[in-house]
Amino acid sequence: MRWPASHGSVRARMTLIYGGAFTVISLGVLLAAQQFQQIIVGRQVQDHPVQRAEERLGAGASANPCDPRPPACAVLPHDAGQAVPPPGPRLLADGRTELQESLASSQRIVTLVTLVVITVLAFAVCWWLTGRLLRPLHRITTTARRLSLSTLHERIALTGPQDELKELADTFDAMLDRLEHAVAGQRRFVADASHELRTPLAIQRTAIEVGLADPSPDRLAGIRAELLRNTQRSERLIEGLLLLAQGERGLDTRTPVDLAAVVDQVIEDHLPLAERDGVTLTGTTRPVTVAGDEVLLARLAANLVHNAIRHNHPGGHVLVELSPGAGLVVSNTGPPVPPDRIGELFEPFRRLHPARTGSADGAGLGLSIVAAITHAHDGTVHATANPDGGLSVTVALPEATGRAG
Repeated sequence: MRWPASHGSVRARMTLIYGGAFTVISLGVLLAAQQFQQIIVGRQVQDHPVQRAEERLGAGASANPCDPRPPACAVLPHDAGQAVPPPGPRLLADGRTELQESLASSQRIVTLVTLVVITVLAFAVCWWLTGRLLRPLHRITTTARRLSLSTLHERIALTGPQDELKELADTFDAMLDRLEHAVAGQRRFVADASHELRTPLAIQRTAIEVGLADPSPDRLAGIRAELLRNTQRSERLIEGLLLLAQGERGLDTRTPVDLAAVVDQVIEDHLPLAERDGVTLTGTTRPVTVAGDEVLLARLAANLVHNAIRHNHPGGHVLVELSPGAGLVVSNTGPPVPPDRIGELFEPFRRLHPARTGSADGAGLGLSIVAAITHAHDGTVHATANPDGGLSVTVALPEATGRAG
C-alpha cells in the first residue's frame, strides 16, 4: 500500500475521517455488547447447578441449626468411611465470583483483539476504497498538468456511472472544447490581421518602387493617390482592431445614453453614402435610453448602417427601426446569404461574397465590432437572412433603469 507524501491529501483525510468514525462506532457497539454479555453470563452463573447446590445447602443449614444453648454443637469424631460433606456457602460464593471474573477477563481480551483487528481493517479498506473513488480525480489532474497550447485536442473522456466525478470530467472536457475553439479563433485572427496589415504595406512598397523608377510628375501624382488610399485603409483597419479590443475588454463606466438621438444622427450622416450608391435609407426611432458608452454605441449603429448600404444593390433599400421592445433592427436588400453561414459574419475578417474581399472600404470587422460592443453592454445580437436577399440584424440592449455609473 502506497501512502501519500503529503498528509493533507484528500485521500488521507477521507481515510482518517471514515476509518475513525467506523472505529468509534465499532468500539461503542463492542462495549455495549460486552455489557449485555456480562449481564447474561451473570444470570447463567446464578442458574448454574453449583449455585443451586449452594441454595439447597443453605436451606438445609437453616432447617437444622445448632442449638445456641449450651452445650454447643458437639464436634463429632471424623469417620474416614463417611463421605466428605459438601463445601460450605462461602466456598461456593468464592467460586462463582472467580468464574465471573475469569469470563469477564476473557471477554475483555477478545474485545480488545477484535477492536484492533477492526481498526486495522477499517483504515485499510477505507484507504483502498477512497483510492478507487478518487482515481478519476487523479486522471483529471494528470490531464490538466499535461495540457498546453499544442495538446488542447486531448480529452479526459471519463467512462462510468453518471456521478459527480463524471460530471466534473465532462465539464472539464466542455471547457477544453471552448478553449480549443478560442485558441483556434485567436490564431486565425492573428493570421488574418497580419494579412490585412501586410497587404497595404506591400502595395505601398510596390507603388514607391515602381513610381520612383520613373519619377515623372504624372507618375508621382498617381503614387501619391495610391499611398494615401492605402494609408487610409491601414488607419481604418487599426481603428477597427482597437474598437474590437475595446469592445471585448468591456466597459469601465456607464452613463445614460439617448440611443434614439444616436441612431438619428447615424442615419443623417449616412444619407450621402446611400444616395451615392442608389440605396434608399429610411429610419423609424422611438425614445430608448440605455446605460453604456455613447461613442461605442454610435460606432455600433454606424457599422450596421454602413454595412447595410455597402452590401446592397442599386435601387435597394435600408430600413432602420428602434423601439423599446424590439431594440435596434437594421434590414437591407442585397445578395442572398446562406442561413448556415450567418454566424461567420460575426467573426473577424470573414467575408461571404466576392464584393467583400479586397474591398478598400473595410476589412471584414464591421459585424465583429458590433458583436463585441453589444456584449460589452450586456446585450444580444443576431442576424437572419431575408427571403429576397440581404440581412436583418437585431441588437437588443438592456434599457437604463436608473442612474448608471
